[in-house]
Amino acid sequence: MQLTFKNCVTCLVIALACCLVQQVLMEAVAQEQPQGPAAGAAASTKSGGADGAWSPALTGERRPLYRLRKSDVLAIAFTFSPEFDQTVTVQPDGLITLKGIEQLRAEGLTVPELEQALTSAYATILHEPEITITLKDFDKPYFVASGEVARPGKYELRADTTVNEAVAIAGGFTAQARQSQVVLFRHVSEELVESRVLDVKAMLKSRRLEEDFHLRPGDLVYVPQTTMSKIRKYLPASNLGLYLNPTQF
Repeated sequence: MQLTFKNCVTCLVIALACCLVQQVLMEAVAQEQPQGPAAGAAASTKSGGADGAWSPALTGERRPLYRLRKSDVLAIAFTFSPEFDQTVTVQPDGLITLKGIEQLRAEGLTVPELEQALTSAYATILHEPEITITLKDFDKPYFVASGEVARPGKYELRADTTVNEAVAIAGGFTAQARQSQVVLFRHVSEELVESRVLDVKAMLKSRRLEEDFHLRPGDLVYVPQTTMSKIRKYLPASNLGLYLNPTQF
Protein backbone atom coordinates (compact mmCIF):
# COMPACT_ATOMS: atom_id res chain seq x y z
CA MET A 1 0.00 0.00 0.00
CA GLN A 2 2.86 2.42 0.83
CA LEU A 3 4.45 1.81 -2.56
CA THR A 4 1.14 2.50 -4.30
CA PHE A 5 0.71 5.80 -2.42
CA LYS A 6 4.23 6.91 -3.39
CA ASN A 7 3.51 6.03 -7.00
CA CYS A 8 0.35 8.17 -6.95
CA VAL A 9 2.21 11.14 -5.49
CA THR A 10 4.94 10.79 -8.10
CA CYS A 11 2.41 10.67 -10.93
CA LEU A 12 0.64 13.75 -9.55
CA VAL A 13 3.89 15.73 -9.38
CA ILE A 14 4.80 14.75 -12.94
CA ALA A 15 1.34 15.76 -14.19
CA LEU A 16 1.57 19.18 -12.52
CA ALA A 17 5.03 19.74 -13.97
CA CYS A 18 3.78 18.93 -17.48
CA CYS A 19 0.91 21.40 -17.11
CA LEU A 20 3.28 24.16 -16.01
CA VAL A 21 5.65 23.49 -18.92
CA GLN A 22 2.75 23.52 -21.39
CA GLN A 23 1.48 26.86 -20.04
CA VAL A 24 4.95 28.45 -20.28
CA LEU A 25 5.33 27.24 -23.88
CA MET A 26 1.91 28.62 -24.85
CA GLU A 27 2.73 32.04 -23.37
CA ALA A 28 6.08 32.12 -25.19
CA VAL A 29 4.43 31.31 -28.51
CA ALA A 30 1.77 33.98 -27.95
CA GLN A 31 4.43 36.63 -27.27
CA GLU A 32 6.23 35.75 -30.49
CA GLN A 33 3.11 36.22 -32.66
CA PRO A 34 3.16 39.57 -34.55
CA GLN A 35 0.41 42.01 -33.72
CA GLY A 36 -1.94 42.73 -36.59
CA PRO A 37 -4.09 45.78 -37.26
CA ALA A 38 -6.66 44.82 -34.65
CA ALA A 39 -4.03 44.68 -31.92
CA GLY A 40 -2.48 47.91 -33.04
CA ALA A 41 -5.83 49.68 -33.18
CA ALA A 42 -6.55 48.79 -29.57
CA ALA A 43 -3.54 50.75 -28.35
CA SER A 44 -5.44 54.07 -28.14
CA THR A 45 -3.63 56.98 -29.76
CA LYS A 46 -0.37 55.04 -30.07
CA SER A 47 -1.86 52.96 -32.85
CA GLY A 48 -2.49 55.84 -35.18
CA GLY A 49 -5.91 54.48 -36.02
CA ALA A 50 -8.82 56.63 -37.16
CA ASP A 51 -11.50 56.54 -34.47
CA GLY A 52 -10.32 53.13 -33.27
CA ALA A 53 -9.93 51.58 -36.73
CA TRP A 54 -6.68 50.76 -38.50
CA SER A 55 -5.77 53.75 -40.64
CA PRO A 56 -3.32 53.92 -43.56
CA ALA A 57 -2.98 57.70 -43.36
CA LEU A 58 -2.52 58.06 -39.60
CA THR A 59 0.13 55.35 -39.44
CA GLY A 60 3.41 54.70 -41.19
CA GLU A 61 6.54 56.79 -41.34
CA ARG A 62 6.64 59.90 -39.18
CA ARG A 63 8.81 61.76 -41.70
CA PRO A 64 7.81 60.51 -45.15
CA LEU A 65 9.46 61.82 -48.32
CA TYR A 66 7.92 64.89 -49.90
CA ARG A 67 5.53 64.14 -52.75
CA LEU A 68 5.33 66.53 -55.66
CA ARG A 69 2.34 68.84 -56.03
CA LYS A 70 0.93 71.19 -58.61
CA SER A 71 3.07 74.30 -59.28
CA ASP A 72 6.27 72.70 -57.91
CA VAL A 73 9.34 73.75 -59.92
CA LEU A 74 11.98 71.11 -60.77
CA ALA A 75 15.48 71.45 -62.21
CA ILE A 76 16.39 68.34 -64.23
CA ALA A 77 20.10 67.79 -64.95
CA PHE A 78 21.61 65.17 -67.32
CA THR A 79 25.18 64.26 -66.33
CA PHE A 80 26.29 63.07 -69.79
CA SER A 81 23.78 64.95 -71.94
CA PRO A 82 23.62 68.56 -70.69
CA GLU A 83 21.70 69.62 -73.80
CA PHE A 84 18.65 67.98 -72.20
CA ASP A 85 18.96 70.00 -68.97
CA GLN A 86 15.68 71.75 -68.26
CA THR A 87 13.52 73.41 -65.62
CA VAL A 88 9.90 72.29 -65.52
CA THR A 89 6.78 73.11 -63.51
CA VAL A 90 4.16 70.60 -62.43
CA GLN A 91 1.06 71.64 -64.37
CA PRO A 92 -2.49 71.88 -62.93
CA ASP A 93 -3.20 68.45 -64.43
CA GLY A 94 -0.20 66.97 -62.58
CA LEU A 95 1.92 66.47 -65.73
CA ILE A 96 5.32 67.91 -66.70
CA THR A 97 6.39 68.80 -70.25
CA LEU A 98 9.83 67.44 -71.17
CA LYS A 99 12.35 67.77 -74.01
CA GLY A 100 12.36 64.97 -76.54
CA ILE A 101 9.73 62.75 -74.90
CA GLU A 102 6.06 62.83 -74.06
CA GLN A 103 4.61 64.37 -70.91
CA LEU A 104 4.89 62.44 -67.66
CA ARG A 105 2.79 62.52 -64.52
CA ALA A 106 4.80 63.96 -61.63
CA GLU A 107 2.14 64.85 -59.07
CA GLY A 108 2.14 62.46 -56.13
CA LEU A 109 5.63 61.09 -56.83
CA THR A 110 8.69 61.56 -54.66
CA VAL A 111 11.85 62.98 -56.26
CA PRO A 112 13.58 59.54 -56.36
CA GLU A 113 10.47 58.02 -57.95
CA LEU A 114 10.39 60.73 -60.63
CA GLU A 115 14.13 60.29 -61.30
CA GLN A 116 13.52 56.59 -61.91
CA ALA A 117 10.55 57.34 -64.19
CA LEU A 118 12.57 59.85 -66.21
CA THR A 119 15.50 57.46 -66.51
CA SER A 120 13.20 54.80 -67.96
CA ALA A 121 11.53 57.29 -70.31
CA TYR A 122 14.77 58.81 -71.64
CA ALA A 123 16.37 55.38 -72.05
CA THR A 124 14.42 55.17 -75.33
CA ILE A 125 16.51 58.00 -76.86
CA LEU A 126 19.63 58.11 -74.65
CA HIS A 127 22.11 55.40 -73.66
CA GLU A 128 21.97 54.80 -69.90
CA PRO A 129 20.97 58.35 -68.94
CA GLU A 130 22.02 59.62 -65.53
CA ILE A 131 19.49 62.14 -64.23
CA THR A 132 19.43 64.33 -61.12
CA ILE A 133 16.36 66.30 -60.04
CA THR A 134 16.48 69.30 -57.71
CA LEU A 135 13.33 70.72 -56.14
CA LYS A 136 13.66 74.47 -56.78
CA ASP A 137 10.31 75.79 -55.58
CA PHE A 138 7.42 74.11 -53.80
CA ASP A 139 4.37 74.72 -51.66
CA LYS A 140 5.68 75.15 -48.13
CA PRO A 141 4.39 72.46 -45.73
CA TYR A 142 1.55 73.77 -43.59
CA PHE A 143 -1.21 72.84 -41.17
CA VAL A 144 -4.53 74.49 -40.44
CA ALA A 145 -5.92 75.17 -36.96
CA SER A 146 -9.62 76.00 -36.73
CA GLY A 147 -12.46 76.10 -34.27
CA GLU A 148 -12.04 77.22 -30.68
CA VAL A 149 -8.42 78.39 -30.79
CA ALA A 150 -7.30 81.95 -30.18
CA ARG A 151 -5.86 82.50 -33.68
CA PRO A 152 -7.41 80.15 -36.27
CA GLY A 153 -5.54 80.01 -39.55
CA LYS A 154 -2.93 78.40 -41.78
CA TYR A 155 0.57 77.93 -40.32
CA GLU A 156 3.84 76.76 -41.82
CA LEU A 157 4.93 73.32 -40.68
CA ARG A 158 8.61 74.14 -40.23
CA ALA A 159 9.54 71.33 -37.84
CA ASP A 160 8.23 68.19 -36.22
CA THR A 161 4.99 69.40 -34.60
CA THR A 162 2.36 67.60 -32.52
CA VAL A 163 -1.33 68.38 -32.10
CA ASN A 164 -0.72 70.00 -28.70
CA GLU A 165 2.06 72.13 -30.16
CA ALA A 166 -0.20 73.12 -33.07
CA VAL A 167 -2.86 74.34 -30.64
CA ALA A 168 -0.21 76.35 -28.78
CA ILE A 169 1.05 77.89 -32.05
CA ALA A 170 -2.55 78.93 -32.80
CA GLY A 171 -2.76 80.76 -29.48
CA GLY A 172 -4.17 77.99 -27.29
CA PHE A 173 -7.74 77.01 -26.45
CA THR A 174 -10.52 79.53 -25.99
CA ALA A 175 -12.82 79.42 -22.96
CA GLN A 176 -15.46 77.65 -25.08
CA ALA A 177 -13.16 74.87 -26.34
CA ARG A 178 -14.03 71.22 -25.84
CA GLN A 179 -10.51 70.02 -25.09
CA SER A 180 -11.58 66.38 -24.73
CA GLN A 181 -12.64 66.07 -28.39
CA VAL A 182 -9.99 67.71 -30.55
CA VAL A 183 -10.21 66.31 -34.09
CA LEU A 184 -7.25 65.68 -36.39
CA PHE A 185 -8.20 65.47 -40.09
CA ARG A 186 -5.74 63.97 -42.59
CA HIS A 187 -6.08 63.45 -46.35
CA VAL A 188 -5.67 59.92 -47.66
CA SER A 189 -6.38 61.16 -51.19
CA GLU A 190 -8.08 64.14 -52.78
CA GLU A 191 -11.47 62.54 -52.14
CA LEU A 192 -10.89 60.73 -48.83
CA VAL A 193 -10.14 62.24 -45.43
CA GLU A 194 -9.53 60.32 -42.20
CA SER A 195 -10.12 61.68 -38.72
CA ARG A 196 -8.94 60.99 -35.20
CA VAL A 197 -10.50 62.31 -31.99
CA LEU A 198 -7.96 63.16 -29.29
CA ASP A 199 -8.67 63.77 -25.62
CA VAL A 200 -6.09 66.50 -25.16
CA LYS A 201 -7.38 67.37 -21.70
CA ALA A 202 -6.81 63.84 -20.38
CA MET A 203 -3.48 63.63 -22.19
CA LEU A 204 -2.15 66.76 -20.49
CA LYS A 205 -3.59 65.75 -17.13
CA SER A 206 -1.88 62.35 -17.25
CA ARG A 207 1.33 63.89 -18.65
CA ARG A 208 1.44 61.16 -21.33
CA LEU A 209 2.55 63.33 -24.22
CA GLU A 210 4.05 60.33 -26.00
CA GLU A 211 0.47 59.64 -27.14
CA ASP A 212 0.34 62.99 -28.94
CA PHE A 213 0.00 62.78 -32.74
CA HIS A 214 2.66 64.25 -35.02
CA LEU A 215 1.32 66.41 -37.84
CA ARG A 216 1.90 65.97 -41.55
CA PRO A 217 1.64 68.65 -44.24
CA GLY A 218 -1.98 69.53 -44.96
CA ASP A 219 -3.37 68.32 -41.62
CA LEU A 220 -6.33 70.12 -40.08
CA VAL A 221 -6.64 70.45 -36.29
CA TYR A 222 -10.22 71.29 -35.32
CA VAL A 223 -11.28 72.23 -31.78
CA PRO A 224 -15.07 72.01 -31.30
CA GLN A 225 -17.23 74.12 -29.04
CA THR A 226 -18.67 72.91 -25.75
CA THR A 227 -22.40 72.20 -25.57
CA MET A 228 -23.01 74.87 -22.93
CA SER A 229 -21.30 77.55 -25.00
CA LYS A 230 -23.49 76.57 -27.99
CA ILE A 231 -26.78 77.07 -26.13
CA ARG A 232 -25.62 80.02 -24.03
CA LYS A 233 -26.23 82.52 -26.85
CA TYR A 234 -29.90 81.44 -27.02
CA LEU A 235 -30.54 82.01 -23.29
CA PRO A 236 -31.57 85.41 -21.88
CA ALA A 237 -28.60 86.97 -20.15
CA SER A 238 -30.70 87.88 -17.10
CA ASN A 239 -31.76 84.25 -16.55
CA LEU A 240 -28.48 82.56 -17.41
CA GLY A 241 -27.44 82.37 -13.77
CA LEU A 242 -30.53 80.32 -12.94
CA TYR A 243 -29.53 77.63 -15.46
CA LEU A 244 -26.00 77.49 -14.15
CA ASN A 245 -27.02 77.58 -10.45
CA PRO A 246 -30.23 75.57 -10.02
CA THR A 247 -29.90 75.76 -6.20
CA GLN A 248 -31.31 79.29 -6.38
CA PHE A 249 -34.84 77.98 -7.10
